[in-house]
Amino acid sequence: MKAWFHARPVVLAIVCLLACLFSGYASARSEQGDRAPTVAVGELPGEARATLALIRRNGPFPYERDGVVFGNFERRLPVRERGYYREYTVPTPGLDHRGARRIVAGRNGELYYTHDHYRSFRRIVE
Repeated sequence: MKAWFHARPVVLAIVCLLACLFSGYASARSEQGDRAPTVAVGELPGEARATLALIRRNGPFPYERDGVVFGNFERRLPVRERGYYREYTVPTPGLDHRGARRIVAGRNGELYYTHDHYRSFRRIVE
């Protein structure tokens, strides 16, 4: 029992260190969107440019789910309050469903493109 009593400060220090390291990792992930690779509008697929035009003129959108809240649950974009981000479908030629491509729009005008259903994002720059 005496050995455990003396080891407790060491165990506590290790737990605190791990907690600090983990919180730094989570914070870095939440800021990925700020440091995300960029893509120029002209480099996007034509379907993405067409979706951008619809977003800018507020529709009409071809998919029922266009404009729904994007939850950012994996925190691959900067963390904001719920409802800050909206998602829009970028059609994929040859598919008879929505596919994996999306544009996510932030309330302050920031735009992100994903071709792999939210696994990675590129910030769209004009």
